[in-house]
Amino acid sequence: MSFLVLLLVVLLERIGHWRERVQQDGPLRAALARVEAEPRLAGRPLRQLALLFGMPLLLLGLLLWMLAPQAYGILLLPVHVLVLLWSLGRGDPQLSLAPFRDSWQRGDVEAAYLDARRDLGVQAEDASKLLAEAQGFLLWQAYQGFFAVVFWYAVLGPLAALAYRLLALLVEHAGDAGLRRWAARLRHGLDWLPARLLVLSLALAGNFIAANRVFWAYLFDLRASATQLVAEAGRAAADALPGRGGVETLDELWQLLRRTGLLWYSALALAILLP
Repeated sequence: MSFLVLLLVVLLERIGHWRERVQQDGPLRAALARVEAEPRLAGRPLRQLALLFGMPLLLLGLLLWMLAPQAYGILLLPVHVLVLLWSLGRGDPQLSLAPFRDSWQRGDVEAAYLDARRDLGVQAEDASKLLAEAQGFLLWQAYQGFFAVVFWYAVLGPLAALAYRLLALLVEHAGDAGLRRWAARLRHGLDWLPARLLVLSLALAGNFIAANRVFWAYLFDLRASATQLVAEAGRAAADALPGRGGVETLDELWQLLRRTGLLWYSALALAILLP
């Protein structure tokens, strides 16, 4: 059923704005505010994490368990689709990059700096580093918004996909430093395997030698951030190294990511057809 769910999610993405309708983070952020404001939970990040991370997973697990024997499990399909849609990344990286691209193409580097800081949350010392940061933004958003979620859904199902997105949202929105630190540690663990698998896929879809060199450099580095690994490997696979090319490298990276996504779907289909 996992492959059917992934196909349905892609179809819903193409025919309408289903992701924007499903991805309502208001309840989670309200719960986060209540938990952080609760005096009895102050300074106890593990208890906060148990409520904000563990409780949603427990509730989803109970729902899946209750629906599994009903109607031959057919009722599980819409639940899987909705959970996977909610677990995908927020926003559209291409739309976020649009103002930066326009400013860069006009040759207005100062406006490009402002656009990058406002829309991408990045800044750099010079133009070449700014473009590299924009490339890294695109690669990271594609990884954490799609590839990591698809990987964990395909391997462990909707609970793992939901777990990844909950941790990502806690890292982004938590005001308590302890809670944010624990969520970041757990997410770092979840990023280790899919990030390296993505690097191998980028190597197959792009410049294999350059990306493979990055892969082996980071393979056994447990402390290396997935953000840095994905950015370096993606630029190497697309030959979009710092100081080389212009804003058109963002299009090359996007095409590389699309080929890699097709590679992942093909591998999943083969895994189902050839057990």
